[in-house]
Amino acid sequence: MTGTLSKSSVNAALARARAHAPFLKLQLERFPELSQQLAAGEMERAIASGWQAGAEAPSLAARLRNRRNALSLALAVGDLAGATPLERLMEDLSDLADRTLDEAIAAAIAERTPDEAPRGFAVIALGKHGSRELNYSSDIDPIFLFDPLTLPRRAREEPGQAAVRIGQRIIELLQKREPEGFAFRVDLRLRPSSEVTPIALPVDAAISYYESSALPWERAAFIRARFAAGDPALGRYFLDAIHPFVWRRSLDFGAIGEVQSITRRIRDHHGRGQAFGPGYDLKRGRGGIREIEFFAQIHQLIHGGRDPSLRAPATLDALGALARAGHIAQADAVALADAYRLFRTVEHRLQMVDDRQTHSLPAEAEALDNVARLDGMTDGAALLARLAPHVERVGSLYDAMAGEEERRLPLAPDLLEAQLASSGFPDAPSARARVEGWRAGRARSLRSPAAQDAFEAMLPGLIEALGRAPDPMRALNRFDDIVARLPSGVNFYRLIEARPGLTAHLAAILSHAPTLAEQLARRPELLDGLIDATALAPMPAVEALAEGFREPERAGEDYQMVLDRVRRRVNERRFAQGVQLIACAADPIAAAEGYARIAEAAIQVLAEATVAEFEKAHGRVPGSELLILGLGRLGGEALTHASDLDLVTLFSGTHEAESDGPRPLRATDYFNRLAPRVTAALSVSTPAGPLYDIDTRLRPSGSDGMLAVSLEGLEAYQRNRAWTWEHMALLRARPVFGSAEGRAALQAAIDTTLRQPRDRARTIADAVRMRREIAQHKPPSGPFDIKKGPGGLIDLEFAVHSLQLTTGIGLHPRLEHAIADLAAAGLVGAEIDPALRLLTRMLVMFRLVAPDAEEPPEATRPLVARACGLADWDSLLAAQVEARQSISNLWARVAAMAEGSA
Repeated sequence: MTGTLSKSSVNAALARARAHAPFLKLQLERFPELSQQLAAGEMERAIASGWQAGAEAPSLAARLRNRRNALSLALAVGDLAGATPLERLMEDLSDLADRTLDEAIAAAIAERTPDEAPRGFAVIALGKHGSRELNYSSDIDPIFLFDPLTLPRRAREEPGQAAVRIGQRIIELLQKREPEGFAFRVDLRLRPSSEVTPIALPVDAAISYYESSALPWERAAFIRARFAAGDPALGRYFLDAIHPFVWRRSLDFGAIGEVQSITRRIRDHHGRGQAFGPGYDLKRGRGGIREIEFFAQIHQLIHGGRDPSLRAPATLDALGALARAGHIAQADAVALADAYRLFRTVEHRLQMVDDRQTHSLPAEAEALDNVARLDGMTDGAALLARLAPHVERVGSLYDAMAGEEERRLPLAPDLLEAQLASSGFPDAPSARARVEGWRAGRARSLRSPAAQDAFEAMLPGLIEALGRAPDPMRALNRFDDIVARLPSGVNFYRLIEARPGLTAHLAAILSHAPTLAEQLARRPELLDGLIDATALAPMPAVEALAEGFREPERAGEDYQMVLDRVRRRVNERRFAQGVQLIACAADPIAAAEGYARIAEAAIQVLAEATVAEFEKAHGRVPGSELLILGLGRLGGEALTHASDLDLVTLFSGTHEAESDGPRPLRATDYFNRLAPRVTAALSVSTPAGPLYDIDTRLRPSGSDGMLAVSLEGLEAYQRNRAWTWEHMALLRARPVFGSAEGRAALQAAIDTTLRQPRDRARTIADAVRMRREIAQHKPPSGPFDIKKGPGGLIDLEFAVHSLQLTTGIGLHPRLEHAIADLAAAGLVGAEIDPALRLLTRMLVMFRLVAPDAEEPPEATRPLVARACGLADWDSLLAAQVEARQSISNLWARVAAMAEGSA
């Protein structure tokens, strides 16, 4: 907006204001100097004058009212002249409310305790005030909070009494009718349990309410909450504390359903205002302002817990953020934003007329014409014609999001069985018996009326999805396991109902992946992680994952909360990686790498947190640090969903050093107390669930050795005492925690060990003997044990490791890189790399679909074949035989080297 406007546009606006808005006409007469500035087109000067108006008034109440009237006048004329954007208008009116509240708080406290600073009392703004979207005649929806320890009060006065009296005085200063009118109407009904609670609440009691007793709709209300006035530290304390209540990573579709229910009740209650035409309610009617706001807020509730960029309080900002993130269509966001600007502008015209808090178009033709002409239109018919397409568009978009009336499966047994048969269930009588068992409410998750209602609403969509699954009956029976194990089902059932796209994933999980189905039964909130657009995207790099795991869910997290948070996020990622495999959205080899990145990121974040917690008591050991070595499939970056983590913990520096904390420890004691804490952080189950099984037996001296050894001790052990199998284990070792300098030193120690000269015959003989012992004591667990059977991955690893150790070629922890180097040197054939890749893909898939190493169900076999790059199951079996034969030949040839060199 420019400082000076054309006089013609301003004079036209002034003429319309005088002719059609009695309230504005009165203010033009009350503030002649401001009126002259407006007539001269000096808009910014007029707005500045509005902010200063009333300075000479005899009382605070008069000053507040004069300032409000003058600023409203300046903004209104700028609005009518097309010079003041809607966003500027709403923000200035909201800022006026903030300043008015601040002055009222200071005055209320000063009147009672003149020598005290205004502290211990804060106003949290909700509604349009909270989102800085106030209109001309808005009321404000504050929550008054106080701190009993710091609130100024009179002698022998309880803090609660003082706070209520301060609140009453604030309300009087704002809304009592004076000759100048009022400053702001105040509506305190959004405070907790407003029908029974005092108007000002102790801050900790309010926090306790939102943490334990709040109603679902209150989450949506707090999307727009902000500190507005009073004690800023108190306001921040409250908002930080309730942040997890508003922004939950685990979705609460009960809250979303409640918001939708509120809309339906509003539509029902304001039935006459729904029909578009004269009398239409711009705020509450179908296709009106509130439905645009709820459209944005529902999507924010769904996605904002995981994406902070979506937490914009203002409706227009929220719509833009949701479109940029891909959660709503850009065209829909534009249509809703255009409608919102138009509706709010017309709403402002309605309120300019008589300064009434109205949102409805006049029912009388003359009054409707008057509003239209205030806006510069010819008559009411033109206004209705302008509004109509926007109202219809908004109503259609909201209807599509809210869904139609809930469908239900038939209750009659014959009709139910017929529908199940038509949905694709080959054994419809058994499927009917299963559904009737659920309806009988025997499962704990189905005993409450709310759970039963949510379940019935979810059931039609679920049955359709399971009926299309490769094995409908298996999927149905596994879903029964979930129903039986759920402690509470309302949110889970509402989630499935609200996100139909998830049912296809759920059907695939239940049909093919017992491992994932079992996890889902224990942690149903894992399913809502699939809502993110990134759930089926390639797994990010380690540092990006770690950054996501580090992000706190709330201020002031303690160590236990960090453990819980990381477990939730790591398990969400692992679950999503498994779903990618079932959905054929990831190559199993890429998924194996993804699982390894997730694990490494978890190690980084949890080790960091554990070290920081340990240092609080024991400080740091100067010149030393904790190092963690990953071995096995973690070191080779090829984990499966079920892999444990082979870890060795070490430390740099000398044994003699001592930590510098309140309770100092010698280096060896320090790191051997720290190491089990890190292991526990990665493995112990918490309320958020388990994480990884940790195997530390590959450390020097195995189970008999210390849990953490020095880097110097590792080098000495590997040089003088290690067995051949321990050097073979080092071939797949990779530093996964520590500074860059510490990792480099550890890697150098590994390289030195692996490159030392060794007797080829003895090395291979040791490998042959060890492989024989494994075969004797750990036979294959089933016909599809990809690792242990003849020609399996263990045979391949022994062959490759023997060649690596005896030739010094291909010393890389990733098996495929080692094979590439050995093949280039002519030590292995070209057939070995595809054999490795085939068996790796099979291993990754079988860990999900057949963890018992038995042949997978018939419906699952095409999925496994497709994931492994083969046309069908028979082709996969033939390729596996060929791959195992190639590996058996290689291992036989390598094993023969021991005899040939003897």
